[in-house]
Amino acid sequence: MSQEKFVSHVSHVGDLPIADPVIADNVLDLFSLKGKVASVTGSSMGIGQAVAEAYAQAGADVAIWYNSTPSDAQAKILSAKYGVKCKAYKCQISDFKQVRETIEQIEKDFGKIDIFVANAGVAWDSGAITSDLSDEESYKEWRRIWDLDVDAVYFCSKILGEIFKRQGYGSYIITASISAHIVNVPQFQTPYNAAKAAVKHFAKSLAIEWAGFARVNTVSPGYINTEMVRKLPSHLKGKWYSLVPMGRLGLPKELVGAYLFLASDASTYATGTDIIIDGGYTSV
Repeated sequence: MSQEKFVSHVSHVGDLPIADPVIADNVLDLFSLKGKVASVTGSSMGIGQAVAEAYAQAGADVAIWYNSTPSDAQAKILSAKYGVKCKAYKCQISDFKQVRETIEQIEKDFGKIDIFVANAGVAWDSGAITSDLSDEESYKEWRRIWDLDVDAVYFCSKILGEIFKRQGYGSYIITASISAHIVNVPQFQTPYNAAKAAVKHFAKSLAIEWAGFARVNTVSPGYINTEMVRKLPSHLKGKWYSLVPMGRLGLPKELVGAYLFLASDASTYATGTDIIIDGGYTSV
């Protein structure tokens, strides 16, 4: 829900008064994030890094999250380049205590949190059953994916919900995946697909739970040309090219418009929705 003032006219659903937001007349002003604070997990590289920079370009102060890739220099560059406040925070997102401490520190440092993007996570390493891993290794891989892609989203949500409810507004955006919608081929990635499907439905459910004070949405990217993907075998990517109607991988910057829309006042009536950006992959 946007932070701006509300009109005096209210409608009623049951016994609850629902006020219409007062939003800017100019469409470009609707997309501005000036005066807002955004926090983006997994923003030291890839999609998260592109989103963090886009938010800074739109005028937001930005909290960058990282674990193994130090991002203090990145924060300084964004601050100097776009004239916003930007600070980097190291956090292991699968550790609930660290997540709470980090989010509370961000609120203390910036004074509030308007936008939170839960983007950090890991991809697959194997199938659930048909891998060559031992029982112990297979479960360890399953647990790693679930810890980072699902549990970490819950951790962020639990703490963020307390802040958003207290503030009375906030936009929560979770990075899902086309893997929440379809079964990818030719690779086996059952644990990852299950995790992303869980995250997508978690977000839809949370949107209803938070409807009185904040919005919750997801973005489902397709195959995106990130550092991780560039390391994969060429024959695998070649198969993807043949399955994507646009015949190529997406660029991280081709996703930021969706994240900006969901973060901004242009989307004050959007909650519980998922935006798929996949070059047409899930359309066929």
